[in-house]
Amino acid sequence: MIAAIHQPNYIPWLGFFYKVSRCDIFIVLDNVQFIKRGVTHRNKIKTPDGELWVVLPVQNKGSINEIRLKNNIDWREMHLNYYVHNYRRTKYFEQYFPDLKKIYKTDWEYMSDLNMEVIKYILNELGIRKQIVFASSLKPQGKGTELLIDICKQVGADTYLSGKGGKKYMDEARFFEEDIKLVYSDFVHPVYPQLWRDFIPNLSILDLLFNCGNRSQDYALAGGAHEKDNMDP
Repeated sequence: MIAAIHQPNYIPWLGFFYKVSRCDIFIVLDNVQFIKRGVTHRNKIKTPDGELWVVLPVQNKGSINEIRLKNNIDWREMHLNYYVHNYRRTKYFEQYFPDLKKIYKTDWEYMSDLNMEVIKYILNELGIRKQIVFASSLKPQGKGTELLIDICKQVGADTYLSGKGGKKYMDEARFFEEDIKLVYSDFVHPVYPQLWRDFIPNLSILDLLFNCGNRSQDYALAGGAHEKDNMDP
């Protein structure tokens, strides 16, 4: 069984969903420390002037599943307006925006609950159906590599699928010692049709959905097998 473990990021990039598609069980790492400069509360979209960070206003102390949204700030309307202003000219905007608007208009208290609702919606739209387990329900022990190994053991995984960045901090020998195969995601970012001149990679997957619609699954899961199309306005 292949396990992938990842924090519940906000409107994640394509590589997040590619990794989920390659595993048998996806563990949401919701019980680790929130990092203010991370992407659990923010991500990027494309505008006529380049990249724009879309940021959730949150309290910034505690574990990810403890972080509350600052609902005294009208972030819902702000983020929805970002999507309208920058994506209303895309071919598939009307296919996804009403569903996203419904999600955003729900009364969310915790950041991770909102993030997971958006993630589950996108997984469904991409046709990715995997078992999802929250790390907080497992109460794993240890930090770093030991935490990952304990999670794999608890869910019965014999293979751990890591992002490429894991090579920088994981103790690969420990996986071998615990008889857990360690593999790295082979995701290569595809180039797909976008508005606004030159292609910008590593954006929120919402950019892909609005621009490519039902073809998004092919782009996201193929890991870069597509040629660039010209879609300048």
